[in-house]
Amino acid sequence: MKSEARKEAGSNIAGKTLKNKSRIALYVVLIALFLGAMAYFTIKFGPQLTELARDPGRLSDKLNSYGWKGVLMFIGIQMLQVVVAAIPGEVIQIAGGYIYGTWLGTLYSITGILIGSVLVFFIARILGYPLVKMLVSQEQLEKFNFMINGDKSEAAMFLLFLIPGIPKDMLTYIAGITPVKPLRFFIIITIGRLPALFASSVIGSSTEKGNFVMVIILSAAALVLFLAGLLLKDRIIDRIKKLSKR
Repeated sequence: MKSEARKEAGSNIAGKTLKNKSRIALYVVLIALFLGAMAYFTIKFGPQLTELARDPGRLSDKLNSYGWKGVLMFIGIQMLQVVVAAIPGEVIQIAGGYIYGTWLGTLYSITGILIGSVLVFFIARILGYPLVKMLVSQEQLEKFNFMINGDKSEAAMFLLFLIPGIPKDMLTYIAGITPVKPLRFFIIITIGRLPALFASSVIGSSTEKGNFVMVIILSAAALVLFLAGLLLKDRIIDRIKKLSKR
């Protein structure tokens, strides 16, 4: 009886070991597939989309040639630039305002960014810290570690998404491994990113209408805010870190 019990116990341990190895292998394969897909889209579409976005007139002609499908393509581009950080989001957001006007440009941009953020959030949540560590530098992970382990990560995240000069797509990957609930995160990212998206759409729309005074005023304001965020972001992050621990 003891011999049979030992055999059964050994069989159970072997089964669990095999199951764990299978999970690890699947996990490694999924990470490799995701990183491979990112590399493919970056190489294939990154340079072309960047070039098109810098010439809004050309991008407008390209998208409008597809009729209503052009709107879906623009939303897809916005979604892609969240997942693939190499594609410059700000330029595409301005192009959206140029092509579709202030309100529709903002709507289409936030729709694409929200879809992309949902994808990134759940990919990071499923594949976890090892994936995020491959995509985010160790310095940035250490800087935002308080968000991963903090009790007030939601409030901290909202403030960080409002600050110019902080890479929002990188924050979205980190958000996936924080305790924040998905629905609350999507509300945070929508409200947090809306002001900058709206301003970019206004710049694009004003450029298309030839209202260069508005373009200069908003561009100058955006530049000042960006530089202030860039220069002061470490102080601001430290302040948010202290507030999140109270």
